Amino acid sequence: MTSAAGQVEDLLRELAPQVLGTMVGRFGQFDACEDAVQEALLAAALHWPGEGVPENPRGWLLQTAGNRLRDQARSEQARRHREERVAREPAAPEAPARDDTLTLLFLCCHPALTPASAIALTLRAVGGLRTAEIARAYLVPEATMAQRISRAKQRIEAAGARFDLPGPETEEWQTRLASVLHVLYLLFSEGYAASAGPWLARADLSDEAIRLTRQVHRMLPRGEVGGLLALMLLTDARRPARTGPAGQLIPLAEQDRSRWDRHLIAEGTAILNQTMGSGRPGQYRLLAAIAALHDRAARAEDTDWPQIQAVYGLLEQVAPSPVVTLNRAVALAMVDGPGAGLALLATLGQPGGTLAGHHRLHAVRAHLYEMAGDVDTALTHYREAAALTTSIPEQRYLVERAARLHSNPPAQ
Repeated sequence: MTSAAGQVEDLLRELAPQVLGTMVGRFGQFDACEDAVQEALLAAALHWPGEGVPENPRGWLLQTAGNRLRDQARSEQARRHREERVAREPAAPEAPARDDTLTLLFLCCHPALTPASAIALTLRAVGGLRTAEIARAYLVPEATMAQRISRAKQRIEAAGARFDLPGPETEEWQTRLASVLHVLYLLFSEGYAASAGPWLARADLSDEAIRLTRQVHRMLPRGEVGGLLALMLLTDARRPARTGPAGQLIPLAEQDRSRWDRHLIAEGTAILNQTMGSGRPGQYRLLAAIAALHDRAARAEDTDWPQIQAVYGLLEQVAPSPVVTLNRAVALAMVDGPGAGLALLATLGQPGGTLAGHHRLHAVRAHLYEMAGDVDTALTHYREAAALTTSIPEQRYLVERAARLHSNPPAQ
């Protein structure tokens, strides 16, 4: 990508939610406006790198999207009322004085949508990514992703969602904000540790999640929004040390911590500290606190496992889940020995449980049995975990771990 094209792409991603927010606020009809804005963004991506960015890029996009919407309205006889409504609007609407990005995020992360649909719609409408780019990121055909996005827009329309923000102290506000943060967290998690495919991580997705969360944090610089941004930064700081020269997975305990991004750690820690006094901490602030404890340790053996175990105990009270219990089992094993961790894991493997048959449960069991010196059982779980994961780097790591353990069992 040339420098000019890269600068244009960055500008378009910044302007995309602002332009779409203005269009939807002015005309309604989220589905039609979103299509028109995507066409305008594509036209800009084709022309601006060679012809130069116009003096008023947002106004250019608004005018182009408005023209596309008029063309669409004229071609749809069954929607004559929309053509008349659009035709009455100025040809080149003024750039909005306010940024509607947060409103647009609230709309795209509507509770009526599944997380997968909300992520796809957010990446397209707020992130400015094209459908083909989103499809590549999630390893699905473009037609499949286009259908997912189309269904998401239809569901929003059917739910009667309005393009406005609920009152900040209302229950609806809390519900909608929780949905936004959940979608951004899932997007970051998929980017930091890809659930499938040949990559250990997808930096494009995690970077986009951080970019969008920064936008939300600028508008809502408190509480769980700050906690989520801090969590992302403190976690992403380890990215340079997570893979070896051949892209192989390097677990946290074996990472070269000199490669961690100290600037991100400092920024994440500062943001986390700023959230203090914002009421009872929720799951993102607690997860950020755990990430900060890991990042603070200069060596793996310096990790404050008792404190991490205590925070996981709080997290189980605030946002209980099998994954939280799984992670607390690891911390418990580091404090009280592998037997204590394995006893806690026994509560997660019941038939029909959320983690029954999940590769992460087998991987943690393998690690704890290895700590306990039970080589045969550890090998069984390493192999089971490798067979269940859909991430190729994780699978290679688990297979290699089992091979090393088989060749060099710990001394009894």
